[in-house]
Amino acid sequence: MGRKRGDRGTEKKLPRTDLECNLDDGFTNPVQSFHDLSVGNIKEAIFQSRYLQILLSLTVIGAILRFYNLGYNSLWLDEASTLTFAVQSIPDIWQATTAGEFNPPLFYWTEHIMLLFGNSEVVLRFIPALLGVLTIPLVYLVGKEFMDRNTGIIAAAAFAFSPFLLFYSQEARAYSMTLFFVAFSMVFYFRALKSNTIQDWALFGILSALAFWSHFYAMVIIGALVLYALYELYPKIRNNLDAARPLVTGGVLFGLICLPLILVTIQLFFRRTGSAPTYGIQGPEIIIATFTQISCLDPQIPGAVISLYLLPLLFIAGIIQAFLLDKNKGIFIVTLTVLTFIISNILSYMIPMQPRYLIFLAIVYFITIALSCRLVPDRIHSRGIVYGFIALLVVINIPMLAAYSSGFVKEDWRGFSGQLQQLTRQGDFVVVVPGYVSQPLDYYYSNTSDQTIEFSAYTSGDLMAINAQKTNNTLFFVVTGDISAANPEGDAATWLEENTKSLGQNTGIYLLTSG
Repeated sequence: MGRKRGDRGTEKKLPRTDLECNLDDGFTNPVQSFHDLSVGNIKEAIFQSRYLQILLSLTVIGAILRFYNLGYNSLWLDEASTLTFAVQSIPDIWQATTAGEFNPPLFYWTEHIMLLFGNSEVVLRFIPALLGVLTIPLVYLVGKEFMDRNTGIIAAAAFAFSPFLLFYSQEARAYSMTLFFVAFSMVFYFRALKSNTIQDWALFGILSALAFWSHFYAMVIIGALVLYALYELYPKIRNNLDAARPLVTGGVLFGLICLPLILVTIQLFFRRTGSAPTYGIQGPEIIIATFTQISCLDPQIPGAVISLYLLPLLFIAGIIQAFLLDKNKGIFIVTLTVLTFIISNILSYMIPMQPRYLIFLAIVYFITIALSCRLVPDRIHSRGIVYGFIALLVVINIPMLAAYSSGFVKEDWRGFSGQLQQLTRQGDFVVVVPGYVSQPLDYYYSNTSDQTIEFSAYTSGDLMAINAQKTNNTLFFVVTGDISAANPEGDAATWLEENTKSLGQNTGIYLLTSG
């Protein structure tokens, strides 16, 4: 049986960081392992533990936020691309990866299975939303293993209400899956740093491998974690080489699971870096853009300015507090953050770089922000400090969450397709520029039922050839900002400016017609 809050006899066994502000007031959770799972113990834990009550509440609220209006926004280009790969067979998805698709196949394989339930927006986004919810309790465990339960519960609240994480939990891409596996691996990583057991390092290796199979960029955080582990375990390894055996075991498991993908990754890397990127963020700007998006998603959202400045300040305060509490914890935070940005800065000149690739930094970011609550002077430490930080995270995010749910946050291909259908007549030409944008367009628009003829164009030469085929037909051009990435020479945009007139735009999708 667990001890009640009034029984303070066990408080001396709790870590000092937990004692200063223990929400459970001395209650010891009776469920410490799988062997303790029973209806009675679970019931007692739920009714007696404030941490469990808050965590369950945050997870439920996080689920409501992530599944609410899951199909409201249209599929945009990348999500439509997910469907393009997911409809292929399991072997063909792997072949697409080896042929040049710069995303690992695990998420596509998962979506392939989900297509058994249909191909609606909700079905395609269900797995990301579910994993986004499950990451909330995982982050609590990461924070608990890293520092204490207060750090974990505040970080979990930050995850639950983050507009940035909500956005990518409602996107049919692999970012939510990557974040889930990275968080899961970090639970065992911190346990392994303390115990140095083969079991914990093996689980870290397996879960890290799944993160890498979800997104190639997970290798950055995995590499940083291993580098720090070598730093912290070095004194033990220097005295006894056997101390390295558990970490090596985890590395071997990771290598065996990822070997086929590692070979493909090397080939893809040299292929992708063969020419300069035509889109993305380059240089130090990736640092600013990443902190901006993780803090508030978009600074243009009403109320975002508070999060934009407050959260980075709390992050800095959290780093200071980490060094004050334990130098190694401060080194850990700085190592993961700095290494990630150095590597990203270098790679940004070689491959397209976007802040969403660094989504795993949200774990370090919000846990460090949670640590900042410990800068409050000891004399006023109380449970109210933890509750206050949770309330602060809710209050500063509510305006952004309200704005997020009140309008489109992705390109509205559904609405645009309806408008296009009303304007076109039988035999008209619909020209998609650049051509691959036909993926989201064709999800909602059918040129067969609309009795139009659809073309794809990338260059001015393509546009001139299509224009030469028209007789009495009207040409409609569907154009997005991707035109600059697909045609960096700019000749396609120049041709359109000289030969078409605008019919307006819908959420960044432009409709032009022959002048």
